Amino acid sequence: MAKSITLEIFTDYVCPWCYLGDNRVKQLNRDYNIKIEFVHFPLHSETPSEGKSLADLFGRGPEELKARHDQMQGLMDVEGLPYNQRSHTYNSRLAQEIGKWAETQPSGEAIHDKFFEAYFVDRRNVGDVEVIVDIAKSAGLDEAEARAVLAERRFKDAVDADWAKSRAYGVTGVPTFVTGGQRVVGAQPYEVLEQLMASVGAEKRAG
Repeated sequence: MAKSITLEIFTDYVCPWCYLGDNRVKQLNRDYNIKIEFVHFPLHSETPSEGKSLADLFGRGPEELKARHDQMQGLMDVEGLPYNQRSHTYNSRLAQEIGKWAETQPSGEAIHDKFFEAYFVDRRNVGDVEVIVDIAKSAGLDEAEARAVLAERRFKDAVDADWAKSRAYGVTGVPTFVTGGQRVVGAQPYEVLEQLMASVGAEKRAG
């Protein structure tokens, strides 16, 4: 009997490298008999609710920001991912709490893609309660329940636990892939993730 392999992915909805790497995660899940667990990471946890400009975040001028965007745009194009130039980052804490709740609902994991698309394609403020509720609704989740989850902070402890795990594992950047005591950091080529799977004895799916 093949051993059970769990791949923990430390991630944040406002991390472009996480969005880029998510395609490779989906492919990995198709190719290998593994269980994937998303672990939320506090990338820019100090960001105010209204957001922070990328110029302030990175301390860069418009030309440098445009160069960063163009580099990332090229990588996204190779992956076939839609991507638009952003001006701000946002506080993803409440989005992470809804993400945790969504995973307890039928087909709720679809919300992860919805958050990436809302931020990196539609440039929406994923820290805004109304935006979060709308995204939950677009993922087929109950709007009233999503509001209650946010108002009552039902999944605050779950995200606190994820952030604590990030500290305990010494994770300082995302995405970070952890399994079997080994890790890979960054949006690595698919072949690198395959090597990680081979190193821990992950079983390839039939077909």
